[in-house]
Amino acid sequence: MRFSFAVSIALAVHIVSAHYIFKPLVAGHKISTRAVRQPKDNSPVLEYASGTDIICNSHPSAARETVQIAAGNKIGFRLDIPIYHMGPAAIYLGHAPRKVADWDGRGRRWFKIAEWGATFDPFSFTSLNRKVLTTFVPRTTPSGEYLVRVEHIGLHQPGAPEFFISCAQIRIVNGGSGDPPKVSIPGYIPLGDHSVNLDIYWPIPTNYSVPGPAVWKG
Repeated sequence: MRFSFAVSIALAVHIVSAHYIFKPLVAGHKISTRAVRQPKDNSPVLEYASGTDIICNSHPSAARETVQIAAGNKIGFRLDIPIYHMGPAAIYLGHAPRKVADWDGRGRRWFKIAEWGATFDPFSFTSLNRKVLTTFVPRTTPSGEYLVRVEHIGLHQPGAPEFFISCAQIRIVNGGSGDPPKVSIPGYIPLGDHSVNLDIYWPIPTNYSVPGPAVWKG
């Protein structure tokens, strides 16, 4: 009985410790926690087809700065621990209608600029064990204020995806005249979508598409 209780406690601690959080923004050579709308804890978001938590996590704190970055520069986030769960990851930009500090992320204003998908033989995900996810702001991205949003989707429980999300405030300068196709969040992943509800353990997938829109490269 004592052994079972100890095993249960250890398992619970292990599961909790497998949660992670995107805290600092990486914008060119600048690292900022002040620009991030910090999640209240490292718990994942479970509802992805409705509600507002899927935009920038559950009740995040207000960011304390908006970081300036030139189009073409590196953008992304660091985690507190390496990604533990298998699943895809992506980075989105959301073009604020006015000042980004006043925008809650609603509306058809989001486009994807990077994704990390699956590998095969053996099956895995390219995001696994990473502690940093970065890409580059497409050079033709229009100048303006944006939310940059990172997500990792844990697929370890079939039919119950876990979304680890953070948003940060940025101001893109020296941009271009690109016009990326945009989606709304929520709305970018349909309820019941196979890409977030599949069993990754059996049968082992032989193909996989990252959920959401295609990556816009500018």
